[in-house]
Amino acid sequence: MRSISDHVLSGAIWHKSSYSGGGNGNCLEASVSHVTHIPVRDSKTPLGPKLVFRAESWSAFVEELKRR
Repeated sequence: MRSISDHVLSGAIWHKSSYSGGGNGNCLEASVSHVTHIPVRDSKTPLGPKLVFRAESWSAFVEELKRR
């Protein structure tokens, strides 16, 4: 996991988790605009810090969540 500048993510298209509901509460947003890395942010603070995961790591994480 590493940090990335807002400039690099200026063209990112963010997607909110389908499990987030509609209340704008604790929501995670991820962008699949980049091929090798997946930036992730808190929807309540879109201009705040982002975390960036390698695509393989993010995919493994999501697959594990689906199994639970």
